[in-house]
Amino acid sequence: MTVLQASVVDMAATIRRDRWRWVREYGVYIALALVVVFDLLFTSNFATTANVRTQLVQVSPVIVVALGMAMVIGTAGIDLSVGSVMALSAAVLPLYLGYGVVPAVLMCLVAGCLSGLLGGSLVAFVGVQPIVATLALLVGGRGLALVIADGQLKQISDPTILSLGDGSFLGISYFVLVAAGVALLVAFLVRRTTFGRQLVAVGGNRAASRVAGLPVRRVLLTVYVLSGALAALAGVFYTARLTASDPSSIGQLYELSAITAVVVGGTPLAGGRVKVLGTLAGAMLVQLVRATIIKLDLPDSTAQLVQAAIILAAVFVQRERSTR
Repeated sequence: MTVLQASVVDMAATIRRDRWRWVREYGVYIALALVVVFDLLFTSNFATTANVRTQLVQVSPVIVVALGMAMVIGTAGIDLSVGSVMALSAAVLPLYLGYGVVPAVLMCLVAGCLSGLLGGSLVAFVGVQPIVATLALLVGGRGLALVIADGQLKQISDPTILSLGDGSFLGISYFVLVAAGVALLVAFLVRRTTFGRQLVAVGGNRAASRVAGLPVRRVLLTVYVLSGALAALAGVFYTARLTASDPSSIGQLYELSAITAVVVGGTPLAGGRVKVLGTLAGAMLVQLVRATIIKLDLPDSTAQLVQAAIILAAVFVQRERSTR
């Protein structure tokens, strides 16, 4: 091979790497823009204020859960228990409403933190694979929630809790404001704090992080606790929107939606990076795709198939990045 041919080959390889890097960085935003344009052209009432508000309210629990998931995946882990933690939060909420809204919400957050603490301990101290540890919590957490609720749906009548579901400030739902606040806090935590840098380092190379003296176990434990707390918070607001505690249905498949939002948003499953803005865009993409399919009167199974295709596409892009 001549020098000129070698240069051409290297240039082609560089172009391919740049192409996949560009797709990885901006693909989710392009896909989101295409879905929005499609809905503007072919979906009636898409651009109305009422519809925009509805879409934001519906995507807010996914955003809150996905932000916790993003931190876990940033450490090369995964948390399959988030849906069950939402159900557990919903089951705990009615038990403590008699003591006031604040104690009830705090107890829900405590339940979420304890679930995260258990999963994080299994991963950080026992050495159990994250998918195995959190799979056990996925099954056990929902079972515990059903036991706490006696397997029954319980209506929520507390006006303060109900206002969390349908109340608003300056026309913006409380839950949307909470989701935005959580996004800002997670972005600050990941980008501007020592913990955030440690999180990225642990996800990038856990062995090297140990050698460098980083608190690997503490970082792992913390991200799972944060994920559990955010899932519990989402469970509180979801229950308020539903006006009932229904552990058998609340949080179903939310782990799938959260993982989709994170992966599509550009956070690699191999860890070492957390993309907060990409996660928000990924959550919106999943929500709008599902809403579009519903508007077109297609079955929900179609939405699940499309979501699976989106995950495969995102994983393929990551694979291309790692092999080129």
